Amino acid sequence: MASRVQCVAHRGGADLAPENTVAAFRKALTFAADAVEVDVQVSRDGQLVIFHDNTVDRLTDATGNILDLDFAFLRSLNVAAHFPGWPTAEQMPTLREVLDVIKGRAEIYVELKTSKRDGILGRYPHIMELVLADLYTTDMLKETLIISFDWQMLAEIKRLEPAIATGMLTSDNTWKLATEQDLTALLAKVETLKCGWLDMEYKQLKPEIVPVLHAQGVKLGIWDANTEDEIRSCIEAGVDSITTDRPDLVALCLQHTAEM
Repeated sequence: MASRVQCVAHRGGADLAPENTVAAFRKALTFAADAVEVDVQVSRDGQLVIFHDNTVDRLTDATGNILDLDFAFLRSLNVAAHFPGWPTAEQMPTLREVLDVIKGRAEIYVELKTSKRDGILGRYPHIMELVLADLYTTDMLKETLIISFDWQMLAEIKRLEPAIATGMLTSDNTWKLATEQDLTALLAKVETLKCGWLDMEYKQLKPEIVPVLHAQGVKLGIWDANTEDEIRSCIEAGVDSITTDRPDLVALCLQHTAEM
């Protein structure tokens, strides 16, 4: 991973194009995004798909849980159905398709998603093996950071492939950072899981956290920084990556910082 602040296009830049589509990832590359972030799930018949929600209801004109839907049906959906003013239909891509688009041009943050039914979380069968197979085929292992809120999956994929880079996802709902002890406990988790990255929600960011993490050899990514003020505060704090719905704004802020 690069040493300067990385611009990571969240779902390809979800404010600029239909999220998690090839069109979004291509657009992100026009803003010189250093990496794209994708959400990986598995269809009922065992195919990797790039999609954030556990159901297709929000983004398409269909309904249903990914757990219950076959790949052919998922591919038939227009995942740009509710993106304002978007002129064309967009398919739900595979991880392999995204890797082929960005290879040699950007890195990738792959979020391993959990399944969900009736409020109960689960794990998609063989999701880690399927992801690794695509990374091996495209020779993109070194350009990939695996992230997840399911931290045990990070431990498991590290066992399957010790060379893979991993990062723990946290949010204000999953891990409070109210005290120094909270940060100490979180760092202990990072060390136990052998993660090189902590990918933290913007509202958790405190500038004093950054040198503590760096002293432990842990890089800090921030997600959900989408305004100029939020992006600039991340840059000033010295974070290692910014995952954003507005890669165009990050590019502008980084350019302005370089010119100062």
